[in-house]
Amino acid sequence: MNGVSVKRVAYAEENCLGLYRKLAAGVTVVTTCGPDGEPLGLTASAVTTLSLRPPMMLACLSTTSATLAAIRTRRAFAIHLLRADQSALAGVFAGKAGPGKFAGVEFQWALGIPVLADALGWAACVLAEERGYGDHSVVVGHVTSVRSGPGEPLIWHDQTFRGLSTRERQDALADH
Repeated sequence: MNGVSVKRVAYAEENCLGLYRKLAAGVTVVTTCGPDGEPLGLTASAVTTLSLRPPMMLACLSTTSATLAAIRTRRAFAIHLLRADQSALAGVFAGKAGPGKFAGVEFQWALGIPVLADALGWAACVLAEERGYGDHSVVVGHVTSVRSGPGEPLIWHDQTFRGLSTRERQDALADH
């Protein structure tokens, strides 16, 4: 022991949620293909880059998600960064499981998985690893195909979809 005592602090889930809500994050949709070939997807904000060499990304998905179950089987998925004007699309993919999420959504196929055509950018990934932590699993993917386009990202902060205004970007740059 190094002489440092660690006190356990009791917490309530609501207290943690209060903190988690303050984390600003880009809004993404994670897609894959189900066992019958149907496209599946969900909205996720716990997504990030992991490595450039080799290119890898990770996403944290609910252990009860049909999309996660399909990723385990298919071993491939795509991560799409949404544009600032795509909050309605984020809402559709955040909804309950079932048919209709892809109704009216333009997509193409890459690695046998659906890729949203109008996203700000996307990365198609081959599953490298999946590991469970509490009520979520982390999926790590090797990026095999990537596209990014012009535009501003959709941000999730304090239970609200937001874009980055020019003023907010200038203020953020001035702080560095």
